[in-house]
Amino acid sequence: MQDREACYNHALNMDDTDLLFKALADPSRRKLLDLLYDSDAQTLGELCAHLDMTRQAVTQHLAVLEAANLIATDWRGREKLHHLNPVPLQEIYERWISKFEKGRLKALYGLRKKLEE
Repeated sequence: MQDREACYNHALNMDDTDLLFKALADPSRRKLLDLLYDSDAQTLGELCAHLDMTRQAVTQHLAVLEAANLIATDWRGREKLHHLNPVPLQEIYERWISKFEKGRLKALYGLRKKLEE
């Protein structure tokens, strides 16, 4: 419990972008995101079935993803369901990735124009 509180308190001091990249840096957390992409609204038990780690470890990874706003949770009766939130990933795309694509798209457009002439 103390480790989880320390993680949460540390997360409160981090910038949202830092939290996002920290969350994405771990392969286990990326696997969790992939699992939620494949089938949204999964319980902890369903997610654990696909990973070779303890429930406690998965819970800690989910806490980091939730702090980074990459997942959201809701309760249905006694079950806590985890949902993928792709909005922060789209923000990364728009801020850093898309601007690198513009040059390539312009080059392809120019090549197409020359080939059609």
